[in-house]
Amino acid sequence: MPQFRIQDLLDILIMSILLYQLYSWFRKSRAMQVLAGLGIITAIYFITRQTGLHMTSWVLQQAGTVVIVIIIVVFQNEIRQTLYRFSKLRTLVSGSRQKCSSASSALAETAFSLAYERIGALLIFQRGDNLEEHLSNGIPLNALISSSLLSSIFQNSTPLHDGAVLIHNERVEQAACLLPLSDAQHLPQQLGTRHRAALGLSERTDAVVLVVSEERGEVSLAVAGELTRIHTPSQLTTRLTELLAPDENSQRQPFIRRIFDDLLPKSAILLSVTLIWFLLSARQGEVAIVPVPLSFHGLPSGMILTRVSPEEVTVRLRATSGLVPSPRQLDLTADIDLAAVHEGNNTLRVSLSHVRVPSGLVVVGIEPTNIRVTVRSTTIKSK
Repeated sequence: MPQFRIQDLLDILIMSILLYQLYSWFRKSRAMQVLAGLGIITAIYFITRQTGLHMTSWVLQQAGTVVIVIIIVVFQNEIRQTLYRFSKLRTLVSGSRQKCSSASSALAETAFSLAYERIGALLIFQRGDNLEEHLSNGIPLNALISSSLLSSIFQNSTPLHDGAVLIHNERVEQAACLLPLSDAQHLPQQLGTRHRAALGLSERTDAVVLVVSEERGEVSLAVAGELTRIHTPSQLTTRLTELLAPDENSQRQPFIRRIFDDLLPKSAILLSVTLIWFLLSARQGEVAIVPVPLSFHGLPSGMILTRVSPEEVTVRLRATSGLVPSPRQLDLTADIDLAAVHEGNNTLRVSLSHVRVPSGLVVVGIEPTNIRVTVRSTTIKSK
């Protein structure tokens, strides 16, 4: 049974948080399907390696390098967005959101007015993530939000109606924006291009996307890859206020809610990481034989060290866990105390305790166990 330390608990928690964030960002996108496939291939590789299927494990190992290059090329936008999110520490620190939208009520009335008239619309509310790489062909407006402006933009007779409107900091920044479409396979057939575009952007960023259906006269919100039907203007006003201008209580307790939200995948990831840790920790590491140079301290004043034989010892190290780095990668020394030496030749014993190793490594042998040192006095004796 491996020894469990507080550092190991932190190790498991940090790894679980990182994996869950990757899962939550990619679970509705095509990248999640690729990651799931890679996970299965990786599991097959380790099984074949442990069961002695050398040819299969060798082929999978060689193919892994090629697959990594392909993933970097194909999913470069997703990787860049992930690194951007990590760089802002969004999962640990509450990110800045756009200003409190006092126009939420007006926006809700406008959306339902368009839905009543069977006029399609697509509104993007930018929050923390940068959306530049996901929007194309947008026409800059930089205008204040108004019901008349939005209604006129989405009229079928206007050149700007076919696309999305970008709203940020209570201003209409762009119109006629084109969005990436969702690759999700579970979407109902009745959802058109607007809904797929709304889901596609919400899968890749933290933006809130408001959709007005032209065919059915319905109003929906797309957030984090989930599409929710909104039934009344008051419901939409409340939801926009929560998403774009959270109140003080929601800002005080973001971490508590995150713990209990989406509990099933969080528990599964935590259990998986814990199981992997135990499997790796229970596997004994290699026994390595490494040369270790000698170092000295405590030499009495008035004496100098003139000769050491040998200048290094051979140490046998055993890793108590498969997670410990190879002993050959460590910079070790055997530190010897010279406080008890006398002038002339001295024979000193080298014990296992003289070699300090990090946690997870054990010194099981050392050769030779005795060294010879020669010291002489720096004081000139009078005749």
